[in-house]
Amino acid sequence: MPFQFEDHDPETYRRKGRFISLAMAGQLIVFGLVFSQLLTTAFGSGFWLNALGVLLGLFATSLVFAVLRERPWMTEVRYVWQLKHHLSRVSGYLPALRRAVAEDNDTALAVLSFYHQGMAQLAELNGRTLDDDAELLAERETVRLARREKGLPERVDGFDPEDLRAFQRG
Repeated sequence: MPFQFEDHDPETYRRKGRFISLAMAGQLIVFGLVFSQLLTTAFGSGFWLNALGVLLGLFATSLVFAVLRERPWMTEVRYVWQLKHHLSRVSGYLPALRRAVAEDNDTALAVLSFYHQGMAQLAELNGRTLDDDAELLAERETVRLARREKGLPERVDGFDPEDLRAFQRG
């Protein structure tokens, strides 16, 4: 399923992200304590019962957030999770994509453009600046200029994971 870039307010994303992180941590603590207490009450005291209680608490917390992740108030956080997933996936193909761009492959150019746009958006949403890596900055500029020379828009709208099938990982 293709991924489309969306505009989100960085401050809203960071505020919701902090709230959700705190809620998950609190929920994990409560569930972990409740399950540990129930297990030690039923079966006696022991390290492994406490560890199992924490594991069950983690499982319960994961289930709750799996159910809640489609809620409208999770939009920004869900979007960033998806963006990170796709960027991580593309990063495994970077050497092959760079070789293909050097060979004038338009699909590789589009995917590499998505990668750089996504990294920039992720940095903006997290309130960070992009790395001062001269090679990445040069590559970003090279991709931008290559798209312009081909008469393509400098920016892409998104990314289709199926485009990676044409390239070898690594």
